[in-house]
Amino acid sequence: MDKQDRKATIDSKYIQQHLANERTYLAWIRTAIAMAGIGFVFLNLHFTMEIKVFRIEDQVVAAVGFIAFLLGMATIIFATVDYFNKRKRINDQTFQSPIRMVFVVSISLVIVMSILMASYFLMQNIL
Repeated sequence: MDKQDRKATIDSKYIQQHLANERTYLAWIRTAIAMAGIGFVFLNLHFTMEIKVFRIEDQVVAAVGFIAFLLGMATIIFATVDYFNKRKRINDQTFQSPIRMVFVVSISLVIVMSILMASYFLMQNIL
């Protein structure tokens, strides 16, 4: 294909922005894999240590691990939807930085993970 035969696309006008969007998407995917992996490792370590514990503690550990895994899967879905929304807004020249969304996601994750970890350690000390 000669240079004369090539046609500029809308995406080619905003190459840097689209590449940045892809890097952000991949960062979200790495985060999701880490979250799911933490849930798996948390479960695996607890149940392979073979320490005599109460059943409720096992349930709390299972819940923490399962929730971390679900958060990882939800993050993948969120990242994919967000990627395509940003792609459209970049091409439409209507992109705005998602300050509110970053704040809500950050605070939500901190609260959920703090509650889960606190409940695990409280159950360990009480029982």
